[in-house]
Amino acid sequence: MSDSVHQPDHYQSDDGIECIDAIRAALGREGFIAHCRGTAIKYAWRSGKKAEHAEDLRKACVYLEWAAKAMEESGQ
Repeated sequence: MSDSVHQPDHYQSDDGIECIDAIRAALGREGFIAHCRGTAIKYAWRSGKKAEHAEDLRKACVYLEWAAKAMEESGQ
């Protein structure tokens, strides 16, 4: 079953690679954190305009959590 907030099927390649993992590898830690922060702003900004308000806000939270974990992993 697809989880549209935490792990949507359409963000996974046929061989199981998650898009967010490819982004993290391509951008490095600082770039990944910036990407997550920007994407969280995007979801909060559009909240309720394209999907359910709550779902967009949950997606923003997921990106902020990923950014926070990346910061913690480096001791920030």
